[in-house]
Amino acid sequence: MSPHSFGVNYRCYHILSKLLFLVPRLSISSRLQISALPMSHRPNFQGGRRGGPNSGRRGGGRRGGGGGGRGGGRGEQRWWDPAWRAERLRQNEAEMEVLDENEWWSKMEQMKRGGEQEMIIKHNYSRADQQTLFDMAYQLGLYFHAYNKGKALVVSKVPLPDYRTDLDERHGSTQKEIRMSSDIERRVGSLLNSSESQQAVPINDSSGTPARAGNKSSAGGNVGKSDSLLDIDSAKEKFSLELKQRQENMKASNSLRAMLSFREKLPAFKVKSEFLKAVAENQVLVVSGETGCGKTTQLPQFILEDEIFCLRGADCSIMCTQPRRISAISVAARIASERGESLGETVGYQIRLEAKRSAQTRLLFCTTGVLLRQLVQDPELTGVSHLLVDEIHERGMNEDFLLIILNDLLPRRPDLRLILMSATINADLFSKYFGNAPIIHILELTFPVAEFFLEDVLEKTRYNIKSEFDNVEGNSRRRRQQDSKKDPLMELFEDVNIDSYYKNFSTSTRKSLEAWSGSQLDLGLVEATIEYICRHEGDGAILVFLMGWDDISKLLDKVKGNSFLGDPSKFLVLPLHGSMPTLNQREIFDRPPPNKRKIVLATNIAESSITIDDVVHVIDCGKAKETSYDALNKLACLLPSWISKASAHQRRGRAGRVQPGICYRLYPKMIHDAMVQYQLPEILRTPLQELCLHIKSLQLGTVGSFLAKALQPPDTLAVQNAIELLKTIGAVDDMEELTPLGCHLCTLPLDPNIGKMLLMGSIFQCLNPALTIAAALAHRDPFILPINRKEEADAAKRYFAGDSCSDHIALLKAFEGWKDAKRKGKERAFCWANFLSPVTLQMMEDMRMQFLDLLSDIGFVDKSRGPNAYNQYSHDLEMVCAILCAGLYPNVVQCQRRGKRTAFYTKEVGKVDIHPASVNAGVHQFPLPYMVYSEKVKTTSIYVRDSTNISDYALLLFGGNLIPSKTGEGIEMLGGYLHFSASKSVLELIRKLRGELDKLLNKKIEEPGFDISMEGKGVVAAAVELLHSHNV
Repeated sequence: MSPHSFGVNYRCYHILSKLLFLVPRLSISSRLQISALPMSHRPNFQGGRRGGPNSGRRGGGRRGGGGGGRGGGRGEQRWWDPAWRAERLRQNEAEMEVLDENEWWSKMEQMKRGGEQEMIIKHNYSRADQQTLFDMAYQLGLYFHAYNKGKALVVSKVPLPDYRTDLDERHGSTQKEIRMSSDIERRVGSLLNSSESQQAVPINDSSGTPARAGNKSSAGGNVGKSDSLLDIDSAKEKFSLELKQRQENMKASNSLRAMLSFREKLPAFKVKSEFLKAVAENQVLVVSGETGCGKTTQLPQFILEDEIFCLRGADCSIMCTQPRRISAISVAARIASERGESLGETVGYQIRLEAKRSAQTRLLFCTTGVLLRQLVQDPELTGVSHLLVDEIHERGMNEDFLLIILNDLLPRRPDLRLILMSATINADLFSKYFGNAPIIHILELTFPVAEFFLEDVLEKTRYNIKSEFDNVEGNSRRRRQQDSKKDPLMELFEDVNIDSYYKNFSTSTRKSLEAWSGSQLDLGLVEATIEYICRHEGDGAILVFLMGWDDISKLLDKVKGNSFLGDPSKFLVLPLHGSMPTLNQREIFDRPPPNKRKIVLATNIAESSITIDDVVHVIDCGKAKETSYDALNKLACLLPSWISKASAHQRRGRAGRVQPGICYRLYPKMIHDAMVQYQLPEILRTPLQELCLHIKSLQLGTVGSFLAKALQPPDTLAVQNAIELLKTIGAVDDMEELTPLGCHLCTLPLDPNIGKMLLMGSIFQCLNPALTIAAALAHRDPFILPINRKEEADAAKRYFAGDSCSDHIALLKAFEGWKDAKRKGKERAFCWANFLSPVTLQMMEDMRMQFLDLLSDIGFVDKSRGPNAYNQYSHDLEMVCAILCAGLYPNVVQCQRRGKRTAFYTKEVGKVDIHPASVNAGVHQFPLPYMVYSEKVKTTSIYVRDSTNISDYALLLFGGNLIPSKTGEGIEMLGGYLHFSASKSVLELIRKLRGELDKLLNKKIEEPGFDISMEGKGVVAAAVELLHSHNV
């Protein structure tokens, strides 16, 4: 087809595509036929319409810049003035260029056939013409995105990110002029020159250099079978006999007969013989069973009892992994109780910072992370006879990582027995991964649960849903469909003819279904459902699944304000959220007094992490805030999304624990039936840098080839992003091999950025602040979410931050205040007054001690020197902020003043906002031009969390590599995103100081025993002097 003939056909297609908006929606069956078309004939939502010219927000939206709103915008813009607006639109229309469709079609065809990856179009085309270009690209199977308010249009062979610095004329890069007073320049230069006269004495001490994983000491040589080994065999035989005798005595005791009777009633007990036979005959076994069937507590016991009975107790070493710390502790305690012994004898546990085990321990429960750490030291798992991996269906990143390692290990360890324990969902997937390993199914022990969907709930409650578009002229269901951001499940529902599909339901219900929107939870409907249950259904606790704290707090207010439900003598309403230490936590699990109903408002933490035994009624909103990772935009997302069928099944099961129950789904059955079967595994929805570091530490080959062996391999781009970050922070080199810094980071159970901050804190004598901030970032924020006292809690956090403009300093000061209060015995009152979690603060203190021990083990801290040796600058705010910069880089934000306010920009996504929970939220002016942050996440907006305001000197001295600018008149960072200019003498001074700092740092990392405080005293003093000069 010639370009000219295409022009006619294309215009016909373009007109037809617009006419299609006037045609009623296709039926579901027709839509399913369309969805089966080849990908090149279907809209590509990743790089297609989402990035089209009509996708931006109106007015001063995220990418819209100024304008919109009374008095808003730049210069003399007055969009609120109808006359000015009309004239401006006429001017814009007159300035538009004419699109030659045939010319651009020919260019796109040529690009597709040629070697070019993309084509950038910089013409002043109207929105309609931009849409035409998008349609052309779509027809050719290419990607399209409009940037810089339509001033730059890109057609590409590969998916395009939402933002590109090279196409953002206003914010794509900055030119910052560094002004340094002659006095400061003289003083810094003098300190630096004095340091050069000191001759650093190399320290030949490599004791702190981390050994490569798998290195083994050869001390002692090879010893043959001697009398001493015969003595060992005799001792093992004696110990095995002792274990068997003890086990027989326990079984015969009256105290354990009742416990044995209870165990025998569990479904798992019915498969005991089959299970033990399968373990003996197969290297890998998959066992599936619902919560409550006894697989977690009974299967490890069956193995232990059988090994002891067969006089193999001395050689038996069973490890059982749990995804959560609390599970490892509670399951170990339960099994020890069932065996009639103290925890830590034959049954024990080991988690981070805590262990209860002994030389007699034969069954050890641990977290998956603990097992991975053991694999670093012993890749063969020497001595482990049986390994049970529990809750494997949850598909945590550590669990998927472990499965790859075990799949490679099993051929080398034919004696090792691997048992994978899963819920009934997805057991076949794990079986196939391990060569069609046999599966044993344990029947569940639950009561029947009735199920009602939205249409049924509306019939029962007679609740009327009001459309958010009821007061809009021209309201219709189709209008709502076009104006709302859709998802595939909602599109299916919106295509249905309500009156015919739900013809057996009342007119009121059909009207409510017409108005219902899955994009926003109707809390009034939740309230009405709770009230219906309390008025018309039997006794029993009510468990309500909501999306997050915002929904919980709003519903709590509605329920307490309800004339019926608000009676505290009849109803006990309790919130349950992962970030909120509930003061009435005991009441959540305890049964309430007679004639009082318990109502628990929870997130998906109640799906499997905890069990509330007396729940009879479950209300399921059908959504959860799920973490995902957008590799294209290098952005973590935490957005409401529909749960999977597996999660819906878990929620339903919460109602049938002790008696028949009822599950109320606040979404249509059609939505439920179309849900995905399983949630995406964590390895596909989180950044991978920490995992990549683990892979390198275990010497498992290249990261890409290793992860390609996963059950579901992650996106190649996500792997590339992780490797790129590790290169940026200096953990791996260009060949993807660990650097000395990377080797040290592997020894720390931390995100690489946090680990680097900790090392830098120890190196530059800010140890205490680094330990505290690292503990808080690795565990959780100690500031709690109080009910109805958010303003007071925010004020308390700001009090700790002072004028530092730093969430990290607020964490530090809160912890130090708690320590002072603890010394006086007033820590509980301190926590209560300042909205702090004492449990979290105690965990932070324990983690600080663990981190200190690890730093000591790798030679960065000599405990014999005392704490003062590593804390000279711990009370120096500028130095602490510089250490934060060193660790958190490249997480950098530009603070650009816009009149009375400040706008924030990052290299990856452009404009961002400060998270509402930050001490920097709502601050309009900042004293320093940059921020570093711990995390960037997309929720209702793109937010940076845990931010700290820093100077350009902190960035220049402790950030990334300094590169000469292309013009030769300055220096650049972040691939040219940040530009700095200054006089030649100032630039030379900064380069020289940075070079000396890097030399000291590299020497310290290669030789941890090297004393920077002595050998580099002048260099560090020069850096401190410059940091305090505040170039603003």
